[in-house]
Amino acid sequence: MTKSGIAGRNDGRIALYLLAAPLGLLAATLILPIVSAVNISLHDIRVIGSDGPFSGADNYVAILSDAVFWRSLGNSVVWVLGNSLVQTVLALTAALVLNQKFPGVKIARIWIILTWIIPTVVVVIIWRWLLSPSGGMINPLLIQLGIIDRPVGFFANGPMAFSTLIAINSWRWFPFVAVMLLAALQRIPGDLYEAAAVDGAGPLRRFREITWPLLQPTLLVLTVMGTLLSFNVFDVIWLLTAGGPAGATQTLPVLIYETAFKAYRMGEAAAMSVIASLLMIGLALALLKMLAPKETGR
Repeated sequence: MTKSGIAGRNDGRIALYLLAAPLGLLAATLILPIVSAVNISLHDIRVIGSDGPFSGADNYVAILSDAVFWRSLGNSVVWVLGNSLVQTVLALTAALVLNQKFPGVKIARIWIILTWIIPTVVVVIIWRWLLSPSGGMINPLLIQLGIIDRPVGFFANGPMAFSTLIAINSWRWFPFVAVMLLAALQRIPGDLYEAAAVDGAGPLRRFREITWPLLQPTLLVLTVMGTLLSFNVFDVIWLLTAGGPAGATQTLPVLIYETAFKAYRMGEAAAMSVIASLLMIGLALALLKMLAPKETGR
């Protein structure tokens, strides 16, 4: 064998060794849990860590014929869309404001970052106190502004509770999106705005023709991230409403938790997790295809 052939063989072995570690890590953190979830979903398991009889597709048939599953899936879709819309509007507005020069802008930027790093439990406690019908600050404020004439129970009925949860979760996450958008805004060359101003373009036209097109790639990536993260939100919903009232705020993660750890139907919970994972993978692939650069023919 020639020296060049031996060198090529050694390079191949080195590349294989370098790939072994990340492939092993990927298998341990992603593939094995999925395989384990699929295996559990095919068995009638009632206790964590125990074995159960093979049940085939019975768990899938049971949950797909259950109206509670479809209601929770529908709630998850509304939850994701609501959060994506509210977070995007709040974040874009905040980023545009923080991109301006005004007294106290540095303090405002620090405040919005601090808002994002507050632990979820603290956020829940603060909002539960603010929204309390007895002793909270929101109801008296709304009464003084003339918006309502008596205290409102923000978690008393389904639509109100769902809207309140979306508002709180959006408030929790919009600072992160705003900081990312602010970074993207500051990368836009100022020369473009100066040239547009010389041409007589007003603020609205400058936003439509310069800011929005250059901001779209970052905004779309953040939308994908926000969609996937919102779907898996469990803590805010569970801590504030636990899926109530009467299941009105029960999303798929909440239903999976209740099925696994309150009803002790691990097989059905695993089947729901598999279906949710497939939905998320499909959604991610669809969004990635939508975001892929379009090929332009010459």
